[in-house]
Amino acid sequence: MDMKKRVSLELRHRSPSEVQELVLDNCRSSEGKIEGITEEFSNLELLSLINVGLTSVADIPKLAKLKKLELSDNRISGGLEVLAERLVNLTHLNLSGNKFKDISTLEPLKKLPQLKSLDLFNCEVTNLADYRESIFKLLPQLTYLDGYDIDDCEASDSEGEGDGVDDEDEEEGESEDFEEEEEEDEEDVVAEEDDEDDDSGDEDGEVNGDVDSEEEDDDEDEEEDDEDSSPAKGEKRKRDPEDEDDDDDDE
Repeated sequence: MDMKKRVSLELRHRSPSEVQELVLDNCRSSEGKIEGITEEFSNLELLSLINVGLTSVADIPKLAKLKKLELSDNRISGGLEVLAERLVNLTHLNLSGNKFKDISTLEPLKKLPQLKSLDLFNCEVTNLADYRESIFKLLPQLTYLDGYDIDDCEASDSEGEGDGVDDEDEEEGESEDFEEEEEEDEEDVVAEEDDEDDDSGDEDGEVNGDVDSEEEDDDEDEEEDDEDSSPAKGEKRKRDPEDEDDDDDDE
């Protein structure tokens, strides 16, 4: 897909002035030049042109609010003066995988006072002796070169992207919501356990009640049997005639 068509698709019925980020990676540029991007993109802050076959940035328009420019994996070897003239607020520039061979080709970047991060991975210039020291000396405004500062300390994600604070706030908000959900779940579990205890108590009471009532019934039955087998009150036991005869014989 050519670059102009890709720009039209990325707009999605928006006007260029509404766009803050424009990613055109892996599309095809005509004759190695930037196409379809004009000064109408006045609020653009990020422009990504990775692997689009660029050999020149001469046609990049004036974009006063652009902060991050991705140009990695192209065939650019010079002509950076135009960046200093038209992208005055640029803070991040990625030129890795291009054709820069000499330190002198990077000298125009001195005119970008806001430039904090520069990437030159896989460029021939990185093979020069004292490469890092030379770049930091040439561009004193730089904080990071190829992801590391002058003391070889790696750049954090928040410093590299410029939006770490927002991410932290979102993470804190998510963690607070998660904790609240956990507390609610624990309360529900406790309530369910209490309900189960109440139910088991009722069941125990019913069982005990049934057992007690059965024992009472058994006691009553035993009492009735005893009453039936014993002689009634006031009734004397009749003497058997045979017992009387036995008494006479003894005499």
